[in-house]
Amino acid sequence: MKYMGSKARFSKYLLPIILKDRLENQVYIEPFAGGMNMIDKVDGVRMANDQHEELMAMWHALIYDHWDPPQLLTEAEYQNIRTNQQDYPKHLVGYVGFNSFGGKWFSGYRRDKEGKRDYWGEHYRNITKQLPNLDGVILSCKSYLDLKFKKNSIIYCDPPYASTTKYRDDFDHKVFWNWCRKQSKLGHKVFISEYNAPEDFECIWEMPSKTTFSWHAENLSTKENIERLFILNT
Repeated sequence: MKYMGSKARFSKYLLPIILKDRLENQVYIEPFAGGMNMIDKVDGVRMANDQHEELMAMWHALIYDHWDPPQLLTEAEYQNIRTNQQDYPKHLVGYVGFNSFGGKWFSGYRRDKEGKRDYWGEHYRNITKQLPNLDGVILSCKSYLDLKFKKNSIIYCDPPYASTTKYRDDFDHKVFWNWCRKQSKLGHKVFISEYNAPEDFECIWEMPSKTTFSWHAENLSTKENIERLFILNT
């Protein structure tokens, strides 16, 4: 699924590091699962959490209710759902809301003036292609602060990055890093994707990344950042 901040293109580098010493039946958890572009490549016991209600309602409908989402939506229909979200099922609102510019929540209807791209068809195919790889995943919709973990869990965090495009909800980065410290000291293996981290966290992987606000915005200038993976330095 196209999603702002997706790690789909980095998964082949990140997952071998994160899962290197995984034990049999060791739980893998993503507190910020988003577009499921990492967890769909993990097997075993998995939990996907995100506090975005419409997003998780969409995943529940797709994975467990076998909902077949629309393959086409007009701009008028998109705008009507955007304006009157309370009148539509949450799973439909989630599906429509994230098929927007840059995979960001209702950031604008994606149209192709030259008729070369079928964005709704792409959205449909991308998501339905993921579904077989998400069979059996445990879904959760709550704040990461309220999650409870089994002993010695693997926790991969891909939170809203500091100093980047804002998500719908505010995010307290200081609270987040303190939470990571706590979970690490409780014995969990905590991995965090970010550009930068506090001094007591160690970077164990990095790679240059060129991004624009939208993955299809060929005319926008790109910005180069360094994607990094951190763990608590113990």
